[in-house]
Amino acid sequence: MSLRIRSTRLTVPQIVSRKGKDKIVCLTAYSAPMAALLDAHVDLLLVGDSVGMVVHGLPSTVGVTLEMMILHGKAVIRGSERALVVIDMPFGSYERSPAQAYDSAVKIMQETGCQAVKVEACEGIADTVAFLVKRGIPVVGHVGIRPQAVHTDGGFKTKGHTIDERQQILADARQVSDAGAFAIVVEGVVSELADEITRAVSIPTIGIGASSECDGQILVVDDMLGLFEWTPRFVRRYASLHTLIDESVAAYAMDVRNAVFPNSSETYAARKT
Repeated sequence: MSLRIRSTRLTVPQIVSRKGKDKIVCLTAYSAPMAALLDAHVDLLLVGDSVGMVVHGLPSTVGVTLEMMILHGKAVIRGSERALVVIDMPFGSYERSPAQAYDSAVKIMQETGCQAVKVEACEGIADTVAFLVKRGIPVVGHVGIRPQAVHTDGGFKTKGHTIDERQQILADARQVSDAGAFAIVVEGVVSELADEITRAVSIPTIGIGASSECDGQILVVDDMLGLFEWTPRFVRRYASLHTLIDESVAAYAMDVRNAVFPNSSETYAARKT
């Protein structure tokens, strides 16, 4: 007797099939409540290592650990049902060797139940991607701005302004695609380069600060919802939750100080016996 496992989530082949067709909608998520809100509207949820900066207040993603990614990954899986969930492999968890990457990826997937992992372009990454894919681990690549390389790159600077830089990023994208990745995040590159990458690879490109010609788009959800006073140029704010939350908390604080919260309808009276 065989056991059939049913899932309502989108699959890796379904995402790949969208190449050059329907745009792929992606957002980051770090918690169960946010994942539940986003799930009906997106195709892919990324538990990004940006959680270190967005949620934990770190200066970069370098301080994010495997345990942090697993903790937030579990929450996103619990809060979602439809979207394909990808989890970033954090700095130091995959660069040393394909074997190290495999051990880290297996730990992430077994403990969270996610469908794929994501790695940034670095020396030898094509070999690592191929090693993982051959062993049943779906992989998303990441080229352009590499947040985990912020110290060697000298900050978050737009890429693709020189011929050498364009050639390197294009080569990174081709190598990751040829190695078996099923999608590539293209971050912070000039639009002409993003268009060239999208044409050059057979897998979907997911743009962030790149080009509308990419096969999909992703934003950090907290940026898109306006939870911070400042956002990068490439972010379109669809809400201003920073202002809304500030005003709501100020109103709450005033009600508490004036003893008008809670009122009789918001408290419990003793039952008559």
